Parts: sequence; structure tokens; C-alpha cells
Amino acid sequence: MTEPTRKFPPYERHVFICLNTREEANPRGDCTRKGSEAVLERFKQLAAEKKLKPRIRAQKSGCLDTCEQGVSVVIYPEAIWYKQVTPADVDEIVESHLINGIPVERLRLHPTGPGDSARMSPIGNA
Repeated sequence: MTEPTRKFPPYERHVFICLNTREEANPRGDCTRKGSEAVLERFKQLAAEKKLKPRIRAQKSGCLDTCEQGVSVVIYPEAIWYKQVTPADVDEIVESHLINGIPVERLRLHPTGPGDSARMSPIGNA
């Protein structure tokens, strides 16, 4: 029996959530102690609820080197970085960015620059 041919890239959006840990005394802190596990679980929950799998994948990452900015999330292929993400913010990121293609400016680590329309290709709800 042969495996079905997989289309690559397999995801339209790939969401990485930092689950880095550092020593408790480290002044930069770490995303795990700031709540990144709950952020990851909320992304996974919404992806399933909104039937976005396998079009998007949310997964843990190692250090994104921005832990002092709060829970860090990066979404590819657009390379949009988010900071200080809470589980409550995930709903807005999923709806605005992942489904409708509009990044959530208030959470962006690197805000939109001049000439950047900030619009991405929407994937819509499957």
C-alpha cells in the first residue's frame, strides 16, 4: 500500500510559539513562565474548532530570542512577529490574521512600516 502524495508546503500558515525556559533569576525572563503553554493550547484549540487544520499548524518553538517582550509568536510565511501574547489574544490573531489575512497591529513586535499594506492573503474558514 502506498502513502498518498502530500502537497508541499503542507501549511498555508505556520505558527511558532516560544516555549523557552531560562533560569528563574535571568532578567530577560522566559516565555514559558509568562504563559506560552496556554497560548499554544489556545491556538491548537481554535485551529481544531474552526477547522483550519491542516491548513495551519501551531506548534512550540525553542527560543525566539525575544522573551523580554512577553510571550512571543511568529507566523510564517509572512514572518509576522507578535509580542506579549495572552490566551485571550489568540482569538483575535486567529480571526484577523490567520483567517482574514490582517495582522493584529497592537501586538506586533515589528510594526508595519511605510508602504506595507499589512494585508496578507486570507485563507478563510475551511
